[in-house]
Amino acid sequence: MKILVIEDNESVSQMIGLFFEKEGIDGEFVLDGKTGLARAEQDTWDCLIIDWMLPSMDGVTICRSLRKAGDDVPIIMLTAKDGESDQVLGLEMGADDYVTKPFSPLALMARIKAVTRRRPAKELTVNPMLETVHFRVDESSREVFADGMAIENLTPKEYDLLVFFIQHPKQVFSRDQLLEHVWGFDFYGDDRTVDVHIKRLRTKIAGIGTSVLHTVWGVGYKFDESEEASS
Repeated sequence: MKILVIEDNESVSQMIGLFFEKEGIDGEFVLDGKTGLARAEQDTWDCLIIDWMLPSMDGVTICRSLRKAGDDVPIIMLTAKDGESDQVLGLEMGADDYVTKPFSPLALMARIKAVTRRRPAKELTVNPMLETVHFRVDESSREVFADGMAIENLTPKEYDLLVFFIQHPKQVFSRDQLLEHVWGFDFYGDDRTVDVHIKRLRTKIAGIGTSVLHTVWGVGYKFDESEEASS
């Protein structure tokens, strides 16, 4: 596994580096944001670990730049910020998960495993073209169209989540089940991650003029294109 770590705190980088060595992970460490973005763009990585606060360019800007360019590499944000709004912002910019400092190497490794196994073949295998009443998914290009209009700027996780729902119409899934099936395996993050991604998906598909992602109160969420379904 090849991981780029963009972190200006050398002691944190050293701690991560020692654990990577023990786990047999090929890690590269960069101390500032602009250099980190350049390295992220220059090579192929299994995962990026990006600190929120960095010299020259902050981690959120790096994340946003990579996602805007279409890079779907798994991203974990490191942050000393523990406010919900900060965590939501990181996810909205395309991060797959976040880890709040201070953290243990074991906890970080659990998150790495979760985001790098985010597309299990059994759950997310789709036909080259998947079609429903409103949606058409082109798996070869990972494009999604709603009533003929492209849904722009889906993050990798938003795409995976929407495809999973489309593959399981009218089935109700709890947050824990969505974390397990879409995020890859036993997820160690906050289940608010699901709520954030559902909210973002609803916003991005609102243009089709109907609500298809429905909250089942006290249970979870379901995908239902029928007119009588209630949100």
